[in-house]
Amino acid sequence: MIKQHQPHQEDEPIIRAEGVSVLYENGIGIEDISFSLSVSQRLAVVGPNGAGKSTLLKVIAGVLTPTKGQVKIFGGEPGRHICIAYLTQRSQVDWNFPVTVADVVMMGRVGKMGLFRNPKSSDWEIVNQSLKIVRMDSLANRQINQLSGGQQQRMFIARALAQEAELMLMDEPFTGLDVSSQEEVFHILDELKEKGVTVLVSLHDLKVAAQRFNQLMLLNKRMIGIGTPEGVLSPENLVAAYGGHLHLVPTEDGVLALGDTCCDDEE
Repeated sequence: MIKQHQPHQEDEPIIRAEGVSVLYENGIGIEDISFSLSVSQRLAVVGPNGAGKSTLLKVIAGVLTPTKGQVKIFGGEPGRHICIAYLTQRSQVDWNFPVTVADVVMMGRVGKMGLFRNPKSSDWEIVNQSLKIVRMDSLANRQINQLSGGQQQRMFIARALAQEAELMLMDEPFTGLDVSSQEEVFHILDELKEKGVTVLVSLHDLKVAAQRFNQLMLLNKRMIGIGTPEGVLSPENLVAAYGGHLHLVPTEDGVLALGDTCCDDEE
């Protein structure tokens, strides 16, 4: 289903979640999540494997209906807003599908063009500009199975830019990326913040989250904390989130490095 243009309600946050719960056949996905996020904020959702991070992003994106509670985007239903870009985990993509980088980025224009309509020259210009922003314009005609992990992620960001997204939801975007590729993505996210784009990211790496985001949500089915890294990543909160799977190691800069030994798949 193509998302529809829906007016934004004035004085409403870009995200408002109220008592959101998701119940799967095999158990709880997330339970009683409430929070709001303002325009141009950048929030990292952290927690152990299976904590419900992906579930929360799917509800906000409008691709999963909560069992209880509601999410509003600018005061409206998520599924009726084309301003939301949902970047799924790269492991869930068929990278052998015969399509070029430019074709994937053009998919971001479908909500503006309408289904089964041919792109106009103005649409291709937006695609080209989006690829330039993420420094991928020289790879526009490359097959997606020839891209590195960092290039794949930048291509998805370009698709969101072509969509003219105001809210970007990124599910584990840094998994499998080397440090250089991570820095490239963060540089782009910094530029998007200056343009007023709101970004919500799910992460496993708490050190990266604490160093690169000024707002965190700590999740393990329920929301354990939300706010600054210093306030959220307290020893008490970390134990509540990770339990016996937690290993705390004090570092020189005061950041607690930890490993999650739980291996359950994320919902």
